[in-house]
Amino acid sequence: MLRIAVPNKGSLSETAADMLAEAGYTGRRDPKDLHVIDPINEVEFFYLRPKDIATYVGSGALDVGITGRDLLLDARMPGAKEIEKLGFGGSTFRFAGPPGAYSDVADLEGLRVATAYPGLVDAFLDRHGIAVDLVPLDGAVESAVRLGVADAVADVVSTGTTLRQAGLEVFGPVLLESEAVLISGPQEADGTDTLLRRLRGIMVARRYVLIDYDLPVSLIDDAVAIAPGIESPTISPLRDPEWVAVRVMSPRKTLNRVIDDLYAIGARAILVTAIDNARL
Repeated sequence: MLRIAVPNKGSLSETAADMLAEAGYTGRRDPKDLHVIDPINEVEFFYLRPKDIATYVGSGALDVGITGRDLLLDARMPGAKEIEKLGFGGSTFRFAGPPGAYSDVADLEGLRVATAYPGLVDAFLDRHGIAVDLVPLDGAVESAVRLGVADAVADVVSTGTTLRQAGLEVFGPVLLESEAVLISGPQEADGTDTLLRRLRGIMVARRYVLIDYDLPVSLIDDAVAIAPGIESPTISPLRDPEWVAVRVMSPRKTLNRVIDDLYAIGARAILVTAIDNARL
């Protein structure tokens, strides 16, 4: 059986579980369950602390896992490697300090930097030849400067509101752009390819929709220029020889602009359908 590590809590947990369910796997029903077997799909799920997943997978104890790129790099497990971006759980890592105190990461030389990701931050600073006194914390990193245990912090930044409320401002380069990723261990296990295909199918389904519309034959080239599809639209004749029916996959994020443009050139009866799953 393929042994899969899944976050048991935190920001990645629910979306990871939903994605696996959409991919046809049967996971846990009770949030207290730490181990679930899906005999139909021949997989075992192990629900673990997100920070521990890279360690279990990198050691070979488990075959694959879903975790954050930040947690993977922070673990520094040579046997664990990223094999697929999963398109959710995006975050950015930045340095922050008192307003006006620092303008560049080099200003941190010899100072105390608090972070919940010491491995990640240490590797970044090492590459830039900067030595600091790292202060590892499990959470509430933004309070470290105010409480006097650090001179600056390295933390996740989304809108920056939390840091500003703590009297801090970001500075210096981005340490890392992170998101949820699928990772594998030292050896590729049977069933990994199937899992990958299924997850990729879900990601395609989330990014695309199906558009159906009727169109005068004379406008086919104009319509294809607006919505070219993956390979090419499906075009079928209608009873009226001057009209055709068109079906095409189109990116969800540009959907409204595309159907506005199709309508503007003469497409009618435009229908949009969500995609539950796909294989490309």
